[in-house]
Amino acid sequence: MKGHKTLWIPGMDHAGIATQVVVEKRLMAEEKLTRHDIGRTKFVEKVWEWKREYGNRILQQLRVMGSSVDWNREVFTMDPKLSRAVTESFITLFDRGLIYRSTRLVNWCCALKTAIADIEVDMLDVEKRCMLTVPNHERKVEVGVMHDFAYKVVDSDEELVISTTRVETMLGDTAVAVHPKDKRYIHLHGKMLQHPFVNRLLPVICDEILVDMELGTGAVKVTPAHDPNDYECGKRNNLPFINLLTDDGLINDNGGPFKGMKRYEARYHVQKKLEELGLYRGSRDNKMRLGICSRSGDIIEPISKPQWYVKCDGMAQRAIESVEKGDLQIIPASQKETWYRWLKNIRDWCISRQLWWGHRIPAYRVRIEGRSMDESDSWMVGHDENEALERAAKKFNVDATKISLEQDSDVLDTWYSSGLFPFSVFGWPDNTPELKAFYPTTLLETGFDILFFWVARMVFMGQELTGKLPFRQVFLHSMVRDKYGRKMSKCLGNVIDPLDVVSGITLQGLQEKLRQTNLPEAEFARALKGQKLDYPDGIPQCGTDALRFALCAYTTQGGDINLDILRVHGYRKFCNKIWNATKFGMKNFEAGFVPDAAFQLTGHELPHDLWMLSRLSFAIEATDKGMTEFDFGGATTTVYNFWYDMCDVYLEVIKPIMNREGEQENVALHKQIAQNILYRCLDTGLRLLHPFMPYVTEELWLRLPHRAGSVSESLCISNYPTLCPAFTNEEEEAGMKLCRDVINRCNSLRDQYNLAPRQRPTFFVEARNASVHTILSAHAEDIKTLAGAEAIHLLLNEEPPGGCATEVVNDSCSAFLMLKGMIDPKVEMAKLAKKKQDKEKLYNNLYQKTQLPTYETKVPVNVRQLNSQKLEAYKQEMEAIHKVMENFRSLLSEQVGGQEESQDAQRKHNVPFQFQ
Repeated sequence: MKGHKTLWIPGMDHAGIATQVVVEKRLMAEEKLTRHDIGRTKFVEKVWEWKREYGNRILQQLRVMGSSVDWNREVFTMDPKLSRAVTESFITLFDRGLIYRSTRLVNWCCALKTAIADIEVDMLDVEKRCMLTVPNHERKVEVGVMHDFAYKVVDSDEELVISTTRVETMLGDTAVAVHPKDKRYIHLHGKMLQHPFVNRLLPVICDEILVDMELGTGAVKVTPAHDPNDYECGKRNNLPFINLLTDDGLINDNGGPFKGMKRYEARYHVQKKLEELGLYRGSRDNKMRLGICSRSGDIIEPISKPQWYVKCDGMAQRAIESVEKGDLQIIPASQKETWYRWLKNIRDWCISRQLWWGHRIPAYRVRIEGRSMDESDSWMVGHDENEALERAAKKFNVDATKISLEQDSDVLDTWYSSGLFPFSVFGWPDNTPELKAFYPTTLLETGFDILFFWVARMVFMGQELTGKLPFRQVFLHSMVRDKYGRKMSKCLGNVIDPLDVVSGITLQGLQEKLRQTNLPEAEFARALKGQKLDYPDGIPQCGTDALRFALCAYTTQGGDINLDILRVHGYRKFCNKIWNATKFGMKNFEAGFVPDAAFQLTGHELPHDLWMLSRLSFAIEATDKGMTEFDFGGATTTVYNFWYDMCDVYLEVIKPIMNREGEQENVALHKQIAQNILYRCLDTGLRLLHPFMPYVTEELWLRLPHRAGSVSESLCISNYPTLCPAFTNEEEEAGMKLCRDVINRCNSLRDQYNLAPRQRPTFFVEARNASVHTILSAHAEDIKTLAGAEAIHLLLNEEPPGGCATEVVNDSCSAFLMLKGMIDPKVEMAKLAKKKQDKEKLYNNLYQKTQLPTYETKVPVNVRQLNSQKLEAYKQEMEAIHKVMENFRSLLSEQVGGQEESQDAQRKHNVPFQFQ
């Protein structure tokens, strides 16, 4: 709409772990088979079948949401084009020394039998001792406990007591560390401790980095292969790294008598055995954080394993400098500190995953006949096995016939192929016309939760492999949560599918979807309860436009969206308002109406015409500013208010003009002016609204008459509104504001005295100075129309007639409602007497509660504050009733022959409020 050549490419990644887990569960549920039962090739075929059947849900959502992407360019990270880019990049980075093989600690999920990324680890805060359900364990596991046990000092009666939350890992201990300055243990420096279960001696080492003398006993067991801090300690002190777990979480040969036990069964048995040996010293509650696999619910085990890594320090430094220099803009700017913090403390990226679904690593284990080779140095890469064999023969200077190759069975982390996305979609490594035209891209829009995991890695890959930043701006959108601010989770039953919001769904339909998620029974029951509480009547049909507008209206840069479906549904009513406004315009554009080719002021516009054009000018400027600055909340508020100004004010005040008949020049002229301004407002308003609400605006805009030669085949490629500062009119804005304040007070008077909408009362408006009187005189017809009045009488420094109720507008203006003939004072007095009595009862009951002796100590502060607010509100309501009753008494006293009735009414109703 701005006239730029734009391209948005739709695509999806293959979601390696998540997809494999789903297909494995389905395979077990339907065929009672594991992936190992059918083999790798057939299992991958099963995944492709599932992807074709269910895997396009995200793209389906994008289509329904009206995303303006180029569907002809739709891509998938496992497509041949993108897979080729993955292979090429791996080989390139390997040859540059930026991809290497190393044995290090990884986040290991025993249930899935793979390493997982940090983003796939959920942190669980445990306050004290409790029991957790862990996959593949029959009984719950105790966590939040600190265990104390002793190691015996060799050739001594002494012992060294240490503390641990994972007592089973003592089977992999290779040392005990103390602080070099801790006087309690100086005599033990260099001594050996006897492991009670395996034939292993543990040295007492000094490590001032690992050990805090004030924490616990000041002695720390060191398990380098199963703890990040111990891992670094092991490297500093050249300790053995003993892995004690198999891939599926069983104790391996290094576990001595506990071999073959599940790791948490071993925890129980190790503790019991220590008790039997007299080495267990007790346990206590311990606050801790546990890493939980977001895919399986298993407790993460840090395990030392050989994996593929990307060297990140150099790439991270370039990424930092790009933001510092302003070459890469992060929006909101507050996230720059997060960017710097992550990248300045970056560790090399583990990119291998022990899965079958994904890009298989193009690396081959090299074995040479008659030669012993170190695991980390015995690998070669290639586009295929033949190329890898040729490269290996050259590197190791040996005849190819003496080399055997075996491709790594692991696949690459999904984030690896996603990191190539900005240029792989254009055909890289080939220098295609698309790559030349559209790379680097302009804008990346994503969530701040993956700023490091995806955004940074795209920057790494782009700068390293293409020499260019992949984009110039990164806009980090809000995170969508439920209306209570909770993260959406299947086990809470609060996940909202946008398609269900668009089309609507019954509670039964929601619960049926929940049944398909294979949640554990307890979580399923909790989720059902949550759905019933939040959506007792299901989700009403809201439509795409309402959902899009709501999400944008909620958006604040970097914040969260607490999505309330009722608010979304409210924007559906806004769509109805837009529809009805356009329908009104079409009805009043006479047959053959053609908008002015170049709109210009005639000099005969009425004040409300000039005000509407000024509102239009402001809306264009503020909406464009909001879009430019990524302030979508501000942009939607502006365009929303513009439509309400047009519908609630301008359309109402021009209805009498449109309905006037006659050939008088004045009538025809103002009707033509109103038609042209209405057209301009509808046309421009639909253009402003189109990026947020594409469907309803497209439908309505195509129905509008168009200027000669200006028709576009679609609103989405028509011109976006340009600024029109000539229409800005602060004087008319101020004048209309005063008039609307008067109208609001008039309507307030109508409400106070329960006038029906069909009743047409007479209003008097008193101006206390000439300038205000002049403004009100110019808008008298508008006030009459919008207040639903029979007549409006403007007064300048004179009193209104008797029998009027009053409302102060401001210090220079008041509004009066003539009540004579509009109501029956006696009937209204009786109603108010009953209302007064009810309010007094509410006030007195609550007041008595606040006077109880225990009120200040037992009632929470927030409840006391709420009660104070209620008491004040009751007082104000009673005072308002009292004021209205006084007005009715005046009316009664003024009625001819009504003196006696007035006195009776006063005797009956003139009872003061009994405030306690």
